[in-house]
Amino acid sequence: MRYTRDEVLRRLRAQVDAGKPIVGAGAGTGISAKFAEVGGADLIIIYNSGRYRMAGHGSLAGVLAYGDANQIVKDMGEREVLPVVRDVPVIAGVMGTDPLRQMDYLLREIDALGFSGVNNFPTVGLIDGRFRMELERTNMGFGREVDMIGLAARMGFFTCVYVFNPDESRAMAEAGADCVIAHMGLTVGGSIGLDASDAMSLADAPAAVQAIGEAAWRTKQDTILLCHGGPIAEPDDAAYVIARCDALGFVGASSMERLPVERAITDTMRRFKDVPLGRQG
Repeated sequence: MRYTRDEVLRRLRAQVDAGKPIVGAGAGTGISAKFAEVGGADLIIIYNSGRYRMAGHGSLAGVLAYGDANQIVKDMGEREVLPVVRDVPVIAGVMGTDPLRQMDYLLREIDALGFSGVNNFPTVGLIDGRFRMELERTNMGFGREVDMIGLAARMGFFTCVYVFNPDESRAMAEAGADCVIAHMGLTVGGSIGLDASDAMSLADAPAAVQAIGEAAWRTKQDTILLCHGGPIAEPDDAAYVIARCDALGFVGASSMERLPVERAITDTMRRFKDVPLGRQG
């Protein structure tokens, strides 16, 4: 079902008014989306990284040149996720820096497929150093993502965006983003996640999330603040952060599908291997 921007916002505000956090779930497969909905997800987000993640590869594969990011999201939406989701707004991760797309045409295709909103993924926000500088200098920087979100907002999409610092948060709020997701980095844990020693500490996350929210609110007071990634990997981690800042919820991808699947399959296989043999011979 395609929801309008106002309909999505009403649904999210109703959750907050009921004292419940907003929870967005990344879905790399139809079954992930189907049971995220059963579990109560408020948003289901399709990223190209989900295809790589659920194939057993690191999520950052979605940032590299392994496939057409926008085509992957369209295919996953049309053939896997949208057919099985009944009542939850589905959000498309759109690569706004894609130089081979006419963005207004792409967004009309996204709309026609039944997506209710747009997110900026893959994002150059995950890239720093000289490579990031060179992307910015050659018209493939974060500003292209801001432009895409601005266009999507004008077209009536609900927009929820990844931002990595207060400056990016302010720019997205100025473009009209409905929701900023304070991205704390690659999610820790599991077989292909970041090691905790390489991530921001959980204790430092609330202040970083709050700073991103405050930058958005100075421009657009009704911006919804959510958090994602890095040390915020499990429900207890999200509870810790949300209790210490003004974030209204959490968005997870590895947290919602990869980590649970890794544990569930491993545990189930071990239980089958523990089944005793019956009569022999």
